[in-house]
Amino acid sequence: MAHLKNKTIKELNEKDLQDRLLQLRTDLKKLRIESSKGTLRKESGNLRPTRRNIARILTRMNELKKND
Repeated sequence: MAHLKNKTIKELNEKDLQDRLLQLRTDLKKLRIESSKGTLRKESGNLRPTRRNIARILTRMNELKKND
């Protein structure tokens, strides 16, 4: 998964953020399972960006909650 820019994250509404968060968490689980099995090769560089994208989305969701 590519790096999500803050500009694109700010354009998403809360429902889209939750959907994207669910998708990223599912992807992260799959990557971690493959990593533990030792079958993760090409996507080994996707662990960190996926974790950081999750953090960006959670940060934006908290910002939206504080503004309400």
